[in-house]
Amino acid sequence: MPTPNGHRKSYAPREQVRFARHLRSNLTKAEVILWSHLRRRQLNGLRFRRQHPIDQYIADFACIERNLVVEIDGATHFDRGAYDDGRDRVMQGLGWTVLRYVDDDVLKHLEAVLDDIAAHAQGTQSNE
Repeated sequence: MPTPNGHRKSYAPREQVRFARHLRSNLTKAEVILWSHLRRRQLNGLRFRRQHPIDQYIADFACIERNLVVEIDGATHFDRGAYDDGRDRVMQGLGWTVLRYVDDDVLKHLEAVLDDIAAHAQGTQSNE
C-alpha cells in the first residue's frame, strides 16, 4: 500500500526486527548518551529512530525525514572497516547520508558531534 508521499512502505523481516529490538535494549554507553540528545525531537525538531532496519542492515540512529543515518563505532568496528564501507555504500545507494563517529567522539566531544549531525541534517533533503 502506498504511503501519502507515493512510496511503498517496506517492512523488515521479522528476524531483523527482533535483532533490532535486542540491540535497542543493549546500547553502548556512547549510544545511550547520544540517544538522550536525539530522542523526542531534541535536535532541531528532527525525529530519530534507534536501531532502525535499512535494507539488510540496522542503523544505530536514523532520521527518516532527512534520510540521515548516524553510526557510532566502538571497539568492535576497528577491524571491520571493509564491512562498514560496504554497508555505507548500500545505504548511500538507497539515498541515505551516513555519518560515522567513534565512541570517544561522543563521550569526549558530544557538543561537536551534535553540531555536526545538525549541520548535516540541515543540508540534507527532506523526504516530506
